[in-house]
Order: sequence, then structure tokens, then C-alpha cells
Amino acid sequence: MEKIIVLDFGGQYKQLIARRVREIGVYCEIHPYTTPLDKLKEMAPDGIILTGGPASVFLEESPSYEAALFETGIPILGICYGAQLVAFRCGGEVRTAPVSEYGHAELIVGDEKSAAAADSLLMSGVAATSACWMSHTDYIAVPPAGFSVTAHTADCPVAAMEDPARKIYAVQFHPEVVHSVEGTKILSNFIRKVCGCRCEWEMKSFAERTITELGERIGNGRVLLGLSGGVDSSVAAALLAKAVGKQLTCVFVDHGLLRKNEGDEVEEVFGPKGDFELNFVRVNAAERFYLKLAGVSDPEMKRKIIGAEFINVFEEEAKKIGRVDFLAQGTIYPDVVESGTGSGGAVIKSHHNVGGLPEHVDFKEIVEPLRSLFKDEVRKVGLELGLPEALVYRQPFPGPGLGVRIVGDVTADKVRIVQEADAIYREELDRAGIDMGAGQFFAALTNMRSVGVMGDGRTYDYAVVLRGVLTSDFMTAEAAELPWSVQQTCMNRIINEVKGVNRVLYDLTSKPPGTIELE
Repeated sequence: MEKIIVLDFGGQYKQLIARRVREIGVYCEIHPYTTPLDKLKEMAPDGIILTGGPASVFLEESPSYEAALFETGIPILGICYGAQLVAFRCGGEVRTAPVSEYGHAELIVGDEKSAAAADSLLMSGVAATSACWMSHTDYIAVPPAGFSVTAHTADCPVAAMEDPARKIYAVQFHPEVVHSVEGTKILSNFIRKVCGCRCEWEMKSFAERTITELGERIGNGRVLLGLSGGVDSSVAAALLAKAVGKQLTCVFVDHGLLRKNEGDEVEEVFGPKGDFELNFVRVNAAERFYLKLAGVSDPEMKRKIIGAEFINVFEEEAKKIGRVDFLAQGTIYPDVVESGTGSGGAVIKSHHNVGGLPEHVDFKEIVEPLRSLFKDEVRKVGLELGLPEALVYRQPFPGPGLGVRIVGDVTADKVRIVQEADAIYREELDRAGIDMGAGQFFAALTNMRSVGVMGDGRTYDYAVVLRGVLTSDFMTAEAAELPWSVQQTCMNRIINEVKGVNRVLYDLTSKPPGTIELE
């Protein structure tokens, strides 16, 4: 099987690189930069990609790799920090840049003297000028002997370089992000033309391999899965059901923070009367979650409280069931990145299904079959497994539920407000033919109250925020441009039908700088 290895030097885009490789049609694995060269060779990769990272290659404590890597004959592509590492380990010079580059830059094919790279396999078919995404404070000042410069920008003399004789290539920008217009072409050139891959791997291969690996890993063990009814946990359940069958018990915790009527809908689909052959247990735990969250306003603290209570509920159910060897979760890669569990990653927000189990929980280990996938890839796996499209393309919902869609403390009345406003919003979007499958659309409740006038009387009620974003990988997102008439209809209905609301706002913030959830 064709394989590309991504060596991680601490960059938060490492999984996005792997995702792009898989989209091109080659199986891809991520390994830490500490992976020994002998082990790397045993994997027999068709190519190796070195990721970005926050360090400076010329500092002694920075991540590095032995120079022998570049003499193996295995095609190598260094990205950002990886490009600087190529230069540094191959005898070039890397210095602190006189002008740092962050964000959009114009990539110009060729060196500063000649805007051409006719013989470059990496730049084959790439436009003479295009937008690219930069993020660096250091730069390659002098390329190593044997390397030629194949692209530059106004502030970066070596935006791309290569030594085709040794099949070593490097780019200072990030071709894996959508902001680099020719990025996919460049990655495809490396994989197809430099590595010689046929690109025949499909998501079906992931599903088949994962089912086999789960069966081997779990053996005769018993598995407990937290089933929310959302895309991630449902696909995880389907994979595990195919791998171990009735050894799997799915526990649905209704924490009172779900969307309107969602608890009953989940039970209808996955419970005894549904089409799925699962051991299904529903736990109605709204009151205990409300009690734990009383008076808590900090969103990170709310996430931790909800996560801890989930673990408590799971432990209680596990004891009722009997022996449980594995706790399965629908963790996907954006959860991992935002929780800062990757090397060099900053904690953006905690996820209750990331980071391991407390010591007192009686499970052998965690099983996370979707941990390496992005949301759109999870959906592809779901379709491959035969899950209905209505379930696969269901609106994403955070594990902590409405607890993070309520700014400030959580109360039963605030939950009611968000549930009703959210139901109206999604109903009107559906009626208007808005494609909600292209992103995420929901209502959130601010902790802001203001004076209003309703029926000639004074009100002092809450403001609801409507959020609509377009995204494919949930790592970046842009606000959806909803028709004004639809927004007006939503506003009128929410104010008239939801008690306690006298203002409706629309959130235009992209990700970054914001997260998708309001919190």
C-alpha cells in the first residue's frame, strides 16, 4: 500500500497535511519527530513530509532530526519549520527574518532574478503568481549546496527550494491550508510526480482497516460508548458494532443540555425500536448536571465540570453493566488540536472526550477510532458504513451541549430559551432552503440583558445570538451570508415566540480569531 509519513515537529496543521494527502488518494500516517530513522525506514514510506512548528531550528533545544534522513533517497518535502530544518541540516543558513510574514503573501515562481522554474516537478503547472499563506519569523537566508530556489515572495527570498537529485523539496509557506491557492497542486505534484504514487487509496480503506484493527485490539473485551446521536459518536458506534458486535454497550446521557426534543429523537433512532442492533441505555441526568453547573460562568470550567460528570455517569453505568474493558469515544481531530494534546499545541478549549481517564475509573483504556479524522472525513466514513444521510449530515453539536451555548451561568430557564430559539432558527433556514450541511448553524444565549418595548410595556430581557458558519474541516470557518429576509423572519419569530428574549443578533466572527461556538 502506498504511504506518506508526516513527521510532526509541533505544528498545529500536521493533521491538515495528512488530510490533504488522503484527499489526493494516498494513505498517510503522522509520527513524532522522535521516531528513529531505522523505524522510519521499516515503514517503507513513498515520501516523508516534515511539518511546521513554533521553534527556531538553530536553537539547541529545538526539535531536529539526524542529517542521515536526507541521504536515504526517500522523497522529502519540508513545510515551514520543516523547510528551515532541511536547509539547516543540509548545510544552508537559517536566520531571524528582518521582516516576519503572517497571513497572505504573493508567491512568485522562480528566484528573485528569474521568475521561472521550468524544470521543477514541484512547481509544475503552478501559476506564475498566486496567493499563499505564510507564518514565520525565521527564514532561509542561504540555501544548501545543490539546492535551487523555485519560488519567492516580496519579503522571503526562498519561499521554495529543491534538490531534485536527492528528491528533497521545501516550501516556506503552508500549502495544506485553503488560503494557499496552488497548495493542493503543489502537494499533488510532490505525491504524484516526485514520490510516484498512483493515488488509489479511498476512505473505504480507512473503514475496513479500522474495523480490523478494532477487532484485534479489543479482542473479547467489552466496550462502553457514550452515544450522543451526533455524527461523531454515531460513526464510532457503527465502526465498533461491525468490529465487536454485542460486546459494545452504548450509553446515551441526556444531560438536559441537548437541542429541543433531541433526547427523544436519539432514543427513537438508537433505542430498542430503532434500526440499529446496539445495547442502548438512556440515562436522564439533567438535574445532576444543572446542580453541578449552578453559578458557574467560566466556559472552560463549565466544559470541565460537564466532562467530569460525564465520566462519573459512565463509571456508574459501567458498574451496572458489569465488566467493561474499554471506553470508546467519538473524538475527532479538531477536538484534539483545540485541547492542545498535540506536541506544541496551545489549549484553546477543553473537550470532555479528550485527554485520558481519571485514575479512579475502572476501564483498561480509551478507544477513539475517529481521532485522526476531520468532520468531513467522518461523514464519508459514515456513508461508507451505510448510515443514513440524514444522520451523517446532522448539524454538529458540542459534547458539553448548550452549556457552552449559554454565556454565563446555566439554568433550566436559559436552556429552554436556547432550545426554542435554536429550533426556530433551524426551522426557518430549512424552510428557506439554506444548506446547513455546509457548516454549522445554531442559536446561543448571551448574558446581556437590555430594555425593550413589547405591547406598550417595558421589558428587560436577554439577547439571542444566531451563528452561521461555512466550513469543511472545522479548523477554519467563515460567517455565512444569510439572506436579510431570512434573518428578519428568524428575529420576529424568536422575539414573539420565545419568552425572555427581546433582542436577536447575528455573529459575523470568523474562525480564527473566534471559535465556532460562542462561549
